[in-house]
Amino acid sequence: MKKLKGILDKSLFGVCSYLAQAMGIASSRVRLYFIYLTFATLGSPVLVYLFVAFWLNIKHYIKQSRNAIWS
Repeated sequence: MKKLKGILDKSLFGVCSYLAQAMGIASSRVRLYFIYLTFATLGSPVLVYLFVAFWLNIKHYIKQSRNAIWS
């Protein structure tokens, strides 16, 4: 089950798992809150989710390039 959860976290940009880890709560709870918030506000959190996914992707590439320079 943990392997499947890890695959899903990576295939869905890892935004909810990143936020859950930063706040110290379960990623399933963050996903549930995100779904509730999306329905309550008619989908506007989807834009925030995509922005955070883009930001995490850029952050990942910056860390990779720094490691490539020093190794």
